[in-house]
Amino acid sequence: MAQRYVRVQALDGHIHYGLLQLGREVRVFDAPPWLSGQPTDLELAVNSYRLLSPCAPSKIVAVGKNYADHAAEMGTPVPAEPLLFLKPPTTVIPMGSEVQYPSQSIRVDYEGELALVISDRCANCSPEQAQSKIWGYTIANDVTARDLQKRDGQWTRAKGFDTFCPLGPWIVREISPAARLQTFLNNNSKPVQSALIDQMVFSPEVLVSYISQVMTLLPGDVVLTGTPEGVGPMHIGDLVRVEIEGIGYLENTVVAKAASHASKDSAESDD
Repeated sequence: MAQRYVRVQALDGHIHYGLLQLGREVRVFDAPPWLSGQPTDLELAVNSYRLLSPCAPSKIVAVGKNYADHAAEMGTPVPAEPLLFLKPPTTVIPMGSEVQYPSQSIRVDYEGELALVISDRCANCSPEQAQSKIWGYTIANDVTARDLQKRDGQWTRAKGFDTFCPLGPWIVREISPAARLQTFLNNNSKPVQSALIDQMVFSPEVLVSYISQVMTLLPGDVVLTGTPEGVGPMHIGDLVRVEIEGIGYLENTVVAKAASHASKDSAESDD
């Protein structure tokens, strides 16, 4: 089994990076592993921590329509160059946390994806250089308010709601190019998405190189590599599970987003 690098919160509130052991204990590191963090003498017992997203990116750079079949199901051609957009860091939630279905939307979709974690500052890198800047791999769900995406004509609102980027549960250093990505709804044995990651139009190193010509990628940043065909709606109460061979699975439940106190206060003041 590949080594699994995690980010956890201990019972005392401190956040640690570490290595998940076979018995689910966590060997704590003195820094993020991509910043040369090393194991310490501290080990967290199974019930003494909460699993967080495996990194805390300064930005999430995502790629649209990077599988030909997905581009086709969206009724568009494959882009000649990678199609980039950003998701804010506040979209990130870990394994087991709830995706909040916003009241502004009536169509929220799952999009299972392979995610890349950047190891080092990356600017104007060639694909060969970019490969060495990919520290590891994890799983993401690029949750999208599809009706708002179509209505707005650009993707910031549709992709940017809080909780719209489940990420995790951990990072592995290597993955087979022939690994299969699958998405399942409500424990159904038949996947709604299933593809090999080598079916991407633009490979991970090409994506990182291309992005680095536009913006500097920093250690711990995340690149979402696109979703295959089979995207579809999630509903309140659904359980969404994204699996990638060689990593594991990422599972989250969909709930209705509660009205904020700010919204209630403003509504009361308008009366």
